[in-house]
Amino acid sequence: MGVIVVDPYQLVRRGITSILSGVDSIHVVGEASDRKEAQALIQSLRPDICIMNNRINQQSGLDVIGQLRQAGAACRFVYLTSSMPPAELKRALELEVEGLVLKEALPEELIHAIRMISRGRKYYDVELLESRLTDQPADITAGLTPKESEVLQMLSEGLSNKEIAARLVVTEYTVKKHVSQILSKLDLPDRTKAALYYHQSRSAIGG
Repeated sequence: MGVIVVDPYQLVRRGITSILSGVDSIHVVGEASDRKEAQALIQSLRPDICIMNNRINQQSGLDVIGQLRQAGAACRFVYLTSSMPPAELKRALELEVEGLVLKEALPEELIHAIRMISRGRKYYDVELLESRLTDQPADITAGLTPKESEVLQMLSEGLSNKEIAARLVVTEYTVKKHVSQILSKLDLPDRTKAALYYHQSRSAIGG
């Protein structure tokens, strides 16, 4: 898969490129220092994934992602940051950023995130998910049946309906019904938010 790295500092870009250079199936096809260069690379090279720093000169990396998507970027994004306040996390989810990775993460974690995202999944670092989006009570599983709580935990692991069905030895239709009930009971819009709130709950109760 083709990857581009967007960071204002050449040393950082080269460091990430060096980490990924020896990985099978991952090819860094370009580097950019700002939004304009990134947009030109995306239009000309059509990479599969763009690794974006949280600050691009005077701009937020999330704002840059939003602008690139408005300009027609079809690639998936991995957002690198040292921390993520609730408002920033909310913005990332609104933009449907596919990957959130801490800059302090091990190289293997970045590689794992890229591979997951290339398969159509999302990758959110658990430490970043601990930031609260709302004043949701800690025990968000209250009101769920034991089976729904089990499905919620599997959603937090990034499992698909098919994978959950295989683990529970039920049909995908049954899993879809469980997911629908979970979202309804917790008043959540989608499975990504459900996974987020599960991690928040576990963090709040020390799980």
